[in-house]
Amino acid sequence: MNLFNDLRALVIDCLDAMVAEGALPAGLDFSNVAVEPPRDAAHGDMATNAAMVLARPAGKKPRDIAETLAGRLAADPRIASAEVAGPGFLNLRLAPAVWQGLVAKVLGQGAGFGRSSLGAGQKVNIEFVSANPTGPMHVGHVRGAVVGDALASLLDFAGWDVTREYYINDGGAQVDVLARSAYERYREANGLEPEIREGLYPGDYLIPVGAALKEKYGASLLDKGEEHWLADVRLFATDMMMQMIREDLAALGVTMDVFSSEKALYGTGKIEAALDRLKGMGLIYEGVLEPPKGKTPDDWEPREQTLFRSTAHGDDVDRPVMKSDGAWTYFAP
Repeated sequence: MNLFNDLRALVIDCLDAMVAEGALPAGLDFSNVAVEPPRDAAHGDMATNAAMVLARPAGKKPRDIAETLAGRLAADPRIASAEVAGPGFLNLRLAPAVWQGLVAKVLGQGAGFGRSSLGAGQKVNIEFVSANPTGPMHVGHVRGAVVGDALASLLDFAGWDVTREYYINDGGAQVDVLARSAYERYREANGLEPEIREGLYPGDYLIPVGAALKEKYGASLLDKGEEHWLADVRLFATDMMMQMIREDLAALGVTMDVFSSEKALYGTGKIEAALDRLKGMGLIYEGVLEPPKGKTPDDWEPREQTLFRSTAHGDDVDRPVMKSDGAWTYFAP
């Protein structure tokens, strides 16, 4: 039950009747006719702009339309009064029985009150939070978690088939930095002085990761080149960071349906297949981007790149899909 939809349907029925009897011309567009709360609650329960939006196409004064419409609406038992205000706004007061019936429905339907089939079971994927798995969530991530979860819940309540997705950005250079940072904490756990050089993550949250690495590997990774340990430590540290993030989300009451790994797409051929398909549509090309707006960075230079023609879909610039070293950009997968 939606009172605003019900009352709008009544207004449209009355307008159709006015057209049938010649009080309004045929062919009017009623799509902009709305029934909404009045700006001032003292004016009534609901208000409609019907007379105001139809006056010009109908060639009539708004107030004349409003007065005729008010007479028809007042004949409905749900309407206690219909009063014309100003140049042609129409304020409505509902009969007490309408509110009494609404209370009965609220009590009867309980937590299901207000649920609708508006979404008609259409699938919708909402990807939110998606903090890089390189450390704990911060307050900005928490805000995204709350907003995203609320949006997903609203869409679910309105009839959509919702999937909540966390996209794990575990395929870029930042997870290599995480691995090197965790390795220094592993050295620390083995009694050595950690070398937290510039560019590494210095946070104490990696100390437990170093301890866990020692428990698993002992001293076997010490004094070995990173080609021997980088991949294993990267996976180990990423898993521990994601466990921390999952626990924080659980504390917020946010449950994800899907955790999608960027890295899991690598080597499957899916990225290449998608880009080939887009290339066939004229959306992937080799080109040179314009310099960044504002102050141009010192290290910027014009160079040919593989680009996605995102400006064809409303973006302000086209987006690179491949780095100069042949690796995918974050945007590609």
